[in-house]
Amino acid sequence: MRIDRRGALITFLSALGLLGPTSIGLFLSGVPTVFSPFPALTIIPALMLAQWHLEYAAVLIPTLLFSLWNPQLFRAEGNIPKRSYMLFFLLAALSAVDFVVSWNWGLKYQGRPYTAIVCSINVAWVGFLGLAFRRSLKTPSTFRTSLFLHWMLFAWLGWYAFPWLGELI
Repeated sequence: MRIDRRGALITFLSALGLLGPTSIGLFLSGVPTVFSPFPALTIIPALMLAQWHLEYAAVLIPTLLFSLWNPQLFRAEGNIPKRSYMLFFLLAALSAVDFVVSWNWGLKYQGRPYTAIVCSINVAWVGFLGLAFRRSLKTPSTFRTSLFLHWMLFAWLGWYAFPWLGELI
């Protein structure tokens, strides 16, 4: 297993770059907002870690998952694994189910404008990612394409996917 230094550095810096959107999604305000919707991937661990005053460690989760999900990026390989397509399809389907199940809670506790905007932004993320994944099926992907696609997928998970809809704890 050969490590490409330049690819490893770019991938590492990209992984660290996920800390920005993840922090915005979780800690911009104390309540869910359009810019900080409290995504499930980070809010649930943050709530669990809060008893030890480690809630800020939750922002590392998308960075770690990104790094572990496709280690080929550290070798500057451009292929997109089939599991990434399956992950996207599964997450898109679960996101739709999540909105159907929690829609009324969102309307009741966050209001119609917030719920509609957050849903619309998620639809836009899923649409963009769907087009990008579809395009990568038809043409050979480069390292940059694979890195960008995976970064956007994990940025969505860390910033906007599965937002908090309902009563605050």
